[in-house]
Amino acid sequence: MKRIMTIIPLLLALLLGVQGAYASDAHGEDAKEESGLDVKEVIFHHLGDGYGWEVPFSHVYRIPLPVIVRAQDGNWFCFSSAKLSEVTVYEDESTGKKEETLTPVVHVAERDGKKYYFYIPHLTQHKTKVVELLPLSADADADATIKGTHPHEVADAATIDVNGKVFDIYRPFDISITKNVLALFIAAILVTAMVMSVVRFYSRRGLKAPRKGMGFMEMLIDFIYTGVIKSSLGAKANKFAPYLLTCFFFILTMNLLGLVVIFPGGANLTGNIAITLVLAVATFIITNVLGTKHYWKEIFWPDVPLFLKFPLPIMQMIEVFGIFTKPAALCVRLFANMMGGHMIVITLTLLIFIFAAFGAAALGASVVVSVLFTVFMLLLDVLVSFIQAYVFTLLSALFIAAAQENGHHAKDGEGHDIEPSVEA
Repeated sequence: MKRIMTIIPLLLALLLGVQGAYASDAHGEDAKEESGLDVKEVIFHHLGDGYGWEVPFSHVYRIPLPVIVRAQDGNWFCFSSAKLSEVTVYEDESTGKKEETLTPVVHVAERDGKKYYFYIPHLTQHKTKVVELLPLSADADADATIKGTHPHEVADAATIDVNGKVFDIYRPFDISITKNVLALFIAAILVTAMVMSVVRFYSRRGLKAPRKGMGFMEMLIDFIYTGVIKSSLGAKANKFAPYLLTCFFFILTMNLLGLVVIFPGGANLTGNIAITLVLAVATFIITNVLGTKHYWKEIFWPDVPLFLKFPLPIMQMIEVFGIFTKPAALCVRLFANMMGGHMIVITLTLLIFIFAAFGAAALGASVVVSVLFTVFMLLLDVLVSFIQAYVFTLLSALFIAAAQENGHHAKDGEGHDIEPSVEA
């Protein structure tokens, strides 16, 4: 009970910090012209990727990350993301209130006497991505116009006007260490550290049972291996256990890190469809590359009445289509569930600022309701994090097991039919 009474105030403090962060997120360049809260912008800013990692409880100050891009002429550049933005102070003339905002700036790099201009636009199709600005006129001193200023941009279909100078936009080859990339590295390091701690324990103490955190890790490993991998793959469990266990702990770690507000948490990894797609493709490759002859026979000549597979290959088309729909279901299920959970938590928090416009009474009621529901959703998201990691691992194990079948008409020593098995 004492622990619960200690945890609840901490959760409330974190939520208040999140609310402050979201509130500051609603005041950028557009806040100078309008006072309304852009809910869509706040939600997608939180769920998206970025070239910097927000300092805890602030979206103005950021931890800079390395930007690595290749310019149009093939030259590579590596610089800090801090050079693409700077903190400025905006003062409301009517109230005199000062507020810090994050303003984009053009980074000018020079090599072999040539100047290169890198910028993060907000009005083009490359919004929030680093682009190279190419001056349209060779004699224009673009550096004198944009360096050290706060760019104002006007974009059309092909060009962008930055402070009166018109540029072509080139999207460079980009291998920058963004927030999601760094979060992937952090998750991989954490999973490796947790698993290797169990390995070191058994190498030093033999079969002595671990306790506390290490005992919990052993319990999870045994639960997934025995209840999911062994029960699905039988004697071939050891062959696929490393991949499936890695999937479970990697997804679980990414899910839980996404629920943490402060660094190194806060990155929406499993809510990024590119990441869930890579995980699904890994399962797709293992399933089909290591599939047995019987598995491929059932795809191209399934055991169904002849008219369903010849002369029109109806069943073959269905089976081939199924090869791709299974990993697609893995990808979309994990992405949609985790994205949905994050969006609900953010929306519940933003209700406080939405109802603030209706007066003090509505604001007070919305704070109580939003905080309670947000705490409930965060606790529910912790459970969902385990469930989604478990479901992805279970379905991957079932898909792999289906590709390891030996056949429906195997014979025993007396010539009788036996049930199909993956225990070859």
